[in-house]
Amino acid sequence: MEIEYAYPPKGRQLERVRTFLGALGLGWDEGSQFTVNLTENGRMLASGSRQNNVLKCIGVAADHQGEGLTASIVTELVKDALYQGFSHCFLFTKPENITRFEGLGFWLIAETADAALLENRKNGVPAFVDALGPVDHLARGGKRGAVVAHCNPFTKGHLYLIEEAARRCSSLDLFILSEPGGVFPPGVRMELAIRGTAHLATVQVHPTGAYLISSVTFPEYFIQDRDRVPEIHAELDITIFAQYFAKPRFIVHRFIGTEPHSRLTAMYNQRLQALLPPRGIEVIEIPRLEAGGAAISASRVRDLLRQSRLEDIRPLVPDSTYEYLSQGTGKG
Repeated sequence: MEIEYAYPPKGRQLERVRTFLGALGLGWDEGSQFTVNLTENGRMLASGSRQNNVLKCIGVAADHQGEGLTASIVTELVKDALYQGFSHCFLFTKPENITRFEGLGFWLIAETADAALLENRKNGVPAFVDALGPVDHLARGGKRGAVVAHCNPFTKGHLYLIEEAARRCSSLDLFILSEPGGVFPPGVRMELAIRGTAHLATVQVHPTGAYLISSVTFPEYFIQDRDRVPEIHAELDITIFAQYFAKPRFIVHRFIGTEPHSRLTAMYNQRLQALLPPRGIEVIEIPRLEAGGAAISASRVRDLLRQSRLEDIRPLVPDSTYEYLSQGTGKG
């Protein structure tokens, strides 16, 4: 048996991988950065890929399943991830494959009817949430709330939502997405959120790590109905929030802003409203703050920033964000 490596596959080799996965009812994920194939006499028997610390597109030929080829693929992918600096790996799969990957050193985080997320770190999510710090015992008897936001960058719209949420509950957890990408890196988004809410004594700002609205990015390769991918991702994300974040932190409210522009965010909000109340978490929607006859949004700020229209940005962001942007460090 031969092992092929690609960073990632291209041309004819990529077509072979696509064809192989397609015969298994799987798709190719364009974000893959590294692929390992097991072949014999020119025939592909197994394949798997990695994007950053996410293992994906893992498949074994039907007549060679049960021969340990999945273990060989996962071992190669994890070795390469370690070489690239990723010791903490994640894996999305179909629910029926959970047991197979649990036998290969992965632990289940959450599952829904359509998808499951596993990681190679036992009790990884509880340990991450514990590290966020204790919940004030006096607040446990009150009504604790949460806001999960990208804040790319932190705007007066975010601030308005957070102030309204803080006014309606005894204490508030503000979770800022940790996922890289976009104009503003995670550390900057966190810092601007901390600065922008410093006057709110009941607000605690936390990172989401790899666990909320993350791509530990949700891959599409094993979902047959691609139109349902956002819905399936949302359900898995909401399950993780309710089970691992809300429950131990006594969160009973999730605050969201109305979404007039993004169809994807509007769908996510609808799933929140459908799935969280049965778990004892009330979803409270706050009307978006407007300026100049339009809702304030981070995308609007980014558009103005690209045009170097700093004075037009000033009414849309808190002083702390404007100070950062005016230094030129946020321009991109």
